[in-house]
Amino acid sequence: MSVNSPEHLLSLDRRQVLRGAIATALPVLGLPLAGAAPAPLLVGGLPVTCNLTLPVACMARATANAADKSGGPKFEYEYSKYNGWPEIKESLMTGRIQAAYMLAPLVMDLADKKIPVKIVSLGHRSGAVIMVRTDSPYKKFKDLTGKRIAIPSRFAVDFLFLRKMLAQEGMTPKDIQIVEMPPPDMPAALYAKAVDAYCTGEPFGAAAQRAGYARALRMTRDEWRNYICCVLTVREELIKSNRPLVQDLVNHVMGAGHWLDEKQDNRDKAVTIAAGRKFFNQDPNIIKFVMENPTDRVTYGDLRMIRTEFEELMQLSIDAGTIKAPVAYEKYMDESFAKAARAATIAL
Repeated sequence: MSVNSPEHLLSLDRRQVLRGAIATALPVLGLPLAGAAPAPLLVGGLPVTCNLTLPVACMARATANAADKSGGPKFEYEYSKYNGWPEIKESLMTGRIQAAYMLAPLVMDLADKKIPVKIVSLGHRSGAVIMVRTDSPYKKFKDLTGKRIAIPSRFAVDFLFLRKMLAQEGMTPKDIQIVEMPPPDMPAALYAKAVDAYCTGEPFGAAAQRAGYARALRMTRDEWRNYICCVLTVREELIKSNRPLVQDLVNHVMGAGHWLDEKQDNRDKAVTIAAGRKFFNQDPNIIKFVMENPTDRVTYGDLRMIRTEFEELMQLSIDAGTIKAPVAYEKYMDESFAKAARAATIAL
């Protein structure tokens, strides 16, 4: 076939089109182009203050990278915002993201179903509230018999907190109506009287409280001091392919936790960071309200991973019916990063 023949030219055109299509598709598929720098690790999270260590860690790492003029390779990770647990769970299960802040019982369940994920760090302590309308007569849970109460998910530790509070008054979830709802929708639902109460992580309790139409019926800070909910979870292939990156992320999360609890000025800086469009995209005054009313409404300094606490969570989840049988600790937990962690310096 002649190099100038129509058949050759048509074949050449097809190859060029194919090469162009592949080049166009590579970024969409998340595959690096030849010679391109690796894409930052996307870490999924919800816009809740239980996840506040994540925006701080991301910003601290980016700031450190900008200040580093060595020209050497740098670790990079970015916050990827989700509005509900089903969406973030699906992304982690399918590998669209390799890391996320997840509900601890949900990770246990995923690991038991052979989804290759591991918990590598805590993200916070406390931070959940049960809210009712300011003008409601509700003082105790007996008053909520038959009423509609919203929770983020039956896998959420918020639900376990609600069960604990009901049990104190000899009640069970059968005595109320449970509604699953994304946390950002809860304040409006309470305002519209679509629900009578809701149980969730901050700042969605503070949003309604600061607006004046809701009050806290119970807070984990008063009832369950060692409460944990959101944990940093990564897919096992990331652990196998890039342990240094996972370790650096854990170091920055721990550094962020210490920094947040060190002084109020740091919390004020964190409010400004988290409220921005790159992160929670929320009213900074609402996040600030969480940080100050009271100051230990959510805490971050103690991110120790304690086996007995996770086993308690598992038993509570089994009692709630969200986990069917005990899951081996080693199946969902990788303590090696927390044990090797050196809290990163947060220069913000």
